[in-house]
Amino acid sequence: MWIATFKLAARNLLLHKLRSFLTILGTILGVASVIAMLSVGEGSKKAAVDQIRQLGANNIMVRSVRPGSGGKNDGGSSTNSGSQQSSSRVLAYGLKHEDLRVLEGLKQLDHNSSTVASQIVPISLLRKDCQHTRHRMPNARILGTTPELLQVKNLKMARGRFLNHDDLQEFANVVVLSEGAARKLFSFEDPLGQNVLIDKGAFRVVGILRQQGSGNARAGQIGADDLNEDLYIPISSSRSRFGELQRIVSAGSRSYELNELSEIAISVESEEVVPQTAEMVRKLLSTKHKNDHEYEVVVPLELLQQAEHEKKIWNIVLGSIAGISLLVGGIGIMNIMLATVTERTREIGIRRAIGAKRRDIIRQFLFETVVLSTTGGLIGVIIGVSLPWAVTRFAGIPTLTSAWSILVAFAISVFTGVIFGVYPARKAAMMNPIEALRHQ
Repeated sequence: MWIATFKLAARNLLLHKLRSFLTILGTILGVASVIAMLSVGEGSKKAAVDQIRQLGANNIMVRSVRPGSGGKNDGGSSTNSGSQQSSSRVLAYGLKHEDLRVLEGLKQLDHNSSTVASQIVPISLLRKDCQHTRHRMPNARILGTTPELLQVKNLKMARGRFLNHDDLQEFANVVVLSEGAARKLFSFEDPLGQNVLIDKGAFRVVGILRQQGSGNARAGQIGADDLNEDLYIPISSSRSRFGELQRIVSAGSRSYELNELSEIAISVESEEVVPQTAEMVRKLLSTKHKNDHEYEVVVPLELLQQAEHEKKIWNIVLGSIAGISLLVGGIGIMNIMLATVTERTREIGIRRAIGAKRRDIIRQFLFETVVLSTTGGLIGVIIGVSLPWAVTRFAGIPTLTSAWSILVAFAISVFTGVIFGVYPARKAAMMNPIEALRHQ
């Protein structure tokens, strides 16, 4: 009986192919939009979460903030007064080596028998012109740092080695290139063992990093310059060769900036103590700085939790917006089924007259509704999976199609079709057979 009812439902729908297609069009668009919108939302949020995760959930970044850079420091002042700046034109701001020594004390603190901070890494950012033969990188980012940065920032070596403690002690002129910097300076040559001119000083290439994601783009700052074009040198060599006073030339004017440390990266033993450690860092720095506009404490764990929370909210919002299309599709199915009941009133009367029960009539019309919604759901799934692939392929926007979004969209389409098909089916079953037979 079930198979016969299914065949009858399919045959009745095929009698009006165009009408049946237009009926399921709303369901197709609804399912496709749910899957596509959730895929785009998931992809963009995953990219943002991955960027934050690359910074390390166990890390705390303290970075210098230049006055007037548009951040929270707007309106702040440097260590020099306004009159001093106008006369000497030296802008002193940000973190100092004294701050590093203060934060080094976190290594001595214990929290539940474990060290609070396992690694504390200073980073000094310089802007210098780099050159190898005819290849140049103007105003390149030079990071003076220590060997521990490799582990704290989760950097991966492609070839050679990273900086070591002998390089620091000997003030060695060695450099580690990021993948992008190696490609720009050496093209198809092998960089290892060759020299790079950094502001007229020769530095020997000892290692090349693998291509990294943009999460480590800048010291503690997400989505800034591409870290794949950074150059890493020992911080001792950076201080001895280039100093800490940088000359800024722009629009015919000349000024100087004094920024001892661009960032201090702190690696914490456990994620459980990250919030407490971050609060201790803020309190320690507040004792050395009159205002907190000169630095910014970035806690990737807090950003990660916030991003995941926003991801859930966006999934609900996008799913709700796309779900409206499914609701419209369900209303369209109910509208057509009500019209079908009116058209087939005499057929219903004949079936009742020869012994069909009300449940048989309900089953017949529900089967037609299920066939419509299921067919629309399957076509919508195919289109919904294809759209994110096309977006990624041609627009370069990251997408992520999850199995649960496909199952949820398809299940809702079938469920919506059944719900909106119950009323027309009951209306057909409740007809008086005698009145139905008289219908012309």
